[in-house]
Amino acid sequence: MTDNGHSDNGHSASVSPAALTGEFHLGGDLPVHRLGFGAMRLPTGTFAGPARDPETGVAVLRRAVELGVNHIDTAWFYRRGGVAANDLIRTALAPYGDGLVIATKVGPLLDSSGVPSSEASPAQLRGLVEEDLRSLGVDRLDLVYLRVGGMAAPGGVSIADRFAVLAELREEGLIRHLGVSNVDAAQLAEARRIAPVAAVQNNFHVQDRGDAEVLDRCEEAGIAFVPFFPLGGGWRPIDAARLAGVVDRHRATTPQVALAWLLARSPVMLAIPGTGSLEHLEENMAAGRIRLTREDLAALDA
Repeated sequence: MTDNGHSDNGHSASVSPAALTGEFHLGGDLPVHRLGFGAMRLPTGTFAGPARDPETGVAVLRRAVELGVNHIDTAWFYRRGGVAANDLIRTALAPYGDGLVIATKVGPLLDSSGVPSSEASPAQLRGLVEEDLRSLGVDRLDLVYLRVGGMAAPGGVSIADRFAVLAELREEGLIRHLGVSNVDAAQLAEARRIAPVAAVQNNFHVQDRGDAEVLDRCEEAGIAFVPFFPLGGGWRPIDAARLAGVVDRHRATTPQVALAWLLARSPVMLAIPGTGSLEHLEENMAAGRIRLTREDLAALDA
């Protein structure tokens, strides 16, 4: 639900919401719409929560593609009980259509309670990549991120040994493009000295802009910046009251304005809001029709 005075109209009614956000070429050769989908919440609302109905997850994925999503972000460790994001993606979408880009990430390991509480060693990364290949049912992964650290802020450790393993797998043809996640500017530079980096996935949203330096480096190099928890998630929830004026002007919702702000913030920004709900999926995708004005942006930057 958006204000036609500030949103695309006319022919846009026949264009998918995701397509209205424009296109970015991951790694220079994989065109994706700038509004994609994150699969983390398909198996469960939280890593420690109950498993969700897999049939609903399949329906959400199929509807996302109908709405123009051609960039899906997943990980093998997105699972709870017997429900796993990769399995849902394969069930819902395989054989995959031309142009669908599936990104995954490796690094975290699950403990006995199913929570990603430790990190893989360099020697374990090949096995994790091979598991992604198997569970997704592909011969080559489009984009693989090295996910660094847990819930702590990025930085402070070298990622060279682990990223070098992924670079070797890329040379072997098992991975098309590489990314890094939860890194600072120094770690991004370290990775780029080893192999090309196509994307960075860091925590970032309208009220949490601490990784602006990394975003700047991505803009300079043409690297995609893909914020996780784009709607706040469990790290720093968005204060809806601070967005209320813009929300009211567009007759939109807080998540829609938060996503529209991300897409307006930088041409290298790719948004991947995730949900296990068809209703929330429709709401998130409708953000692609919102066009924020200078007045809106100034209010959100205040």
